[in-house]
Amino acid sequence: MSLTNIEEFMPENLAKAIANPLFPALDNALRSGRHISSEDLDNHAFLIEFEQELGMFYKRYNAELVRAPEGFLYLRPRSTSLIGRSVLSEIDMLVGKVLCFLYLSPERLAHEGIFTNQELFDELVTLADEQKLMKLVTNRATGSDLDREKLFDKVKTSLRRLRRIGMLIPIGDHGKFRISEAVFRFGADVRTGDDIREAQLRLIRDGEAVVHHQEPSQSSLLDDIEQDSQESLENADAQQVEQESSI
Repeated sequence: MSLTNIEEFMPENLAKAIANPLFPALDNALRSGRHISSEDLDNHAFLIEFEQELGMFYKRYNAELVRAPEGFLYLRPRSTSLIGRSVLSEIDMLVGKVLCFLYLSPERLAHEGIFTNQELFDELVTLADEQKLMKLVTNRATGSDLDREKLFDKVKTSLRRLRRIGMLIPIGDHGKFRISEAVFRFGADVRTGDDIREAQLRLIRDGEAVVHHQEPSQSSLLDDIEQDSQESLENADAQQVEQESSI
């Protein structure tokens, strides 16, 4: 079907957006839960240019194309959405909160924005309640060195998941990464206030960063994450994520 014929059924700019070579892969990424930040130059510019038209397009699927105050964009499916949804685990949410804390920290500038898996893990263990961390691995408040290694493996798995949805950008093959502005999905509740870094630290230390399990019949945590620190993010298929190589 030619662009002229398409325009008989949809607005011209929407027809141009869908006909753009960037659209198929970007549409798939958004539906899988990926956040598009300014680092992704072409896709980000494309979404900004056609934001209104694509917003109406996804509204037909009962999903909202959201542009966050920091500038990144993502899809927020509603409870009746035709686009599938899932939620992140407790450890995923906690790692995301720590990533947001690091993004706000002076260390990010000192490190030129680059961190390692080990640095993230050390920060997590330092900031969070160690007993709660161990319970995520062993269901006990204390753990052995082996349990600590298991926790580290879980953290690396979480980082792979968060990379897949656009929260960080891998640097090389040695467990290094830069943190994307999209981590503010985990800090939306501290956008206002005099010291957002201190507020983020409080959430981590008080355990408020950890999402609580909900029954499938309840509303999705995704819908209102920007109002509640215990709500979740769209996540890619876990089985595919587990098969990816470490960051």
